[in-house]
Amino acid sequence: MGYAHEYAAAIMHRGRVPMDPADYVPNWQDGPRKAKYHPGADGFPLPDAPYPPGATLGRGLFPEIGSAHGEFDLTSLSGMLRDSYGLTGRRLGVQANTDLNALPFYPLANWSRGSASGGGLYPVSIHWVSGPSAPVPPGVHYYSTRHHTMRRLLTGDVSGQVREALGDGAPGPETDQYLVLGIKYWQNSFKYNSFSFHAVSMDLGACVQTWRMWAAARGLAVEPALWFDEERLAALLGVDPAQEGIFAVVPLKWADRQAGSGRGGAIADVSVRRADVERSRTVLTFDALLRMQAATSADATARPAPDALGPAAAHPVDPELPEVVLPAARPLDTDVRTALRARRSSFGRFDAQKPVTAEQLAACLAAASAGSRLGGDTGDARLARTYAFVSHVEGVDPGAYVYDPGRRSLRRVKEGRPGEFLQRNYFLANYNLEQAGAVLVPTVRTTAVLDAVGDRGYRLVNATIGAVAQSVYTAAAAVELGCGVALGFDNISYIEELGLEGTGEAPLLIMMIGNERPAPADFRYEIA
Repeated sequence: MGYAHEYAAAIMHRGRVPMDPADYVPNWQDGPRKAKYHPGADGFPLPDAPYPPGATLGRGLFPEIGSAHGEFDLTSLSGMLRDSYGLTGRRLGVQANTDLNALPFYPLANWSRGSASGGGLYPVSIHWVSGPSAPVPPGVHYYSTRHHTMRRLLTGDVSGQVREALGDGAPGPETDQYLVLGIKYWQNSFKYNSFSFHAVSMDLGACVQTWRMWAAARGLAVEPALWFDEERLAALLGVDPAQEGIFAVVPLKWADRQAGSGRGGAIADVSVRRADVERSRTVLTFDALLRMQAATSADATARPAPDALGPAAAHPVDPELPEVVLPAARPLDTDVRTALRARRSSFGRFDAQKPVTAEQLAACLAAASAGSRLGGDTGDARLARTYAFVSHVEGVDPGAYVYDPGRRSLRRVKEGRPGEFLQRNYFLANYNLEQAGAVLVPTVRTTAVLDAVGDRGYRLVNATIGAVAQSVYTAAAAVELGCGVALGFDNISYIEELGLEGTGEAPLLIMMIGNERPAPADFRYEIA
């Protein structure tokens, strides 16, 4: 049993037993940048990317089998990056979050993006390793989110290094174009210390799920690899493996690829020499974070067999539980770009006077189920199961339910209004959970996943939860509901309330959906 089991147990109990260092206070004045900074690196702007008609969120979340036949080019890559992690606008709304007083000041401005992120910190670093198929000189590029540009860090075709690092059995097409996703831990740990590994691995899933929805809506495919030679890719990117983990590689099927170009690229090991310059004068390390990086990268090349995660899949729903039939889900016919631009956290704006419709709830539940498979080399097992605490939904009595994805219905777990339980077990003051129409809770059998594929499976567990959260956030925006996601709750109380003591299921996140108060005091300035 590896360290990830111990860390997972500490996460589940942190509402009752604080994690070390319990007395930690962030030094906000000495915080890091929200992106990497490579002085002197040249680069190029990415082209505008018009969004095609018909690329709806419904098609992105529920693609038809065999529909992913398209190929990426520079324009589609630009659009996917802009809509997922690029800055799209500035927001300043009167709400209940703790950072409200800081938002009017430009250095602390809140910039909106398509993907969600714990604490709004966005620690995922996106590198494009381009071979000769791309219309730019081959090399390693860093996506600068603030400028929507590529910063060139290395010139030369090193796509062969990525291909060798992926090894046999990697998902995706034969190609010489790769997106490599790393997480610079200090961008999150300066605020969340030992808890940060739990949060950042969800950020990875939110980003990848945005790409999967965006690509599928346009007939493209994004299949992430989570198992590869992490040490070799860290060396290629010139990063310290203790400070930045390499979490995923996404091979891109590329347009106009010349015959044989997918097998090109230098195999000799070379590295990026242009280092990221840290803003913080003092960079701290945390024992739990270091140990989780070491544990989850130790056997990174041991890709699991396609059926390895079968024993860790979500349990089937008990057919003996009383069934509540839901109407057909409200269609998700908003295009993906519009839904991503509308996505934001509600932060205390919920208003129970206007209940959620059952069609809206059905759409959000279906989206949660669709996000529970991350794809790529993680197999086809559905790892997450979704519970719903219903408070204000038309046609659905208040109570706790489990979602049955096969029948697209609810099964009643417990009767009665859940508002008092929800609020009592929430640690922060930025939401009134009783005012939400429903609170959705994804669970994963974390211990079973770790037993099946080893400590690296912890990254998969949380990436799956992040993908579920991103799916619900985006679906809620498409059906005109507010949404908020939170980690600050007593996980053990949820296990007890839902009767999960013997199932091995871990409630890892809560997702609130509901209508918001009319005519909010808000300010938005779109920049993309």
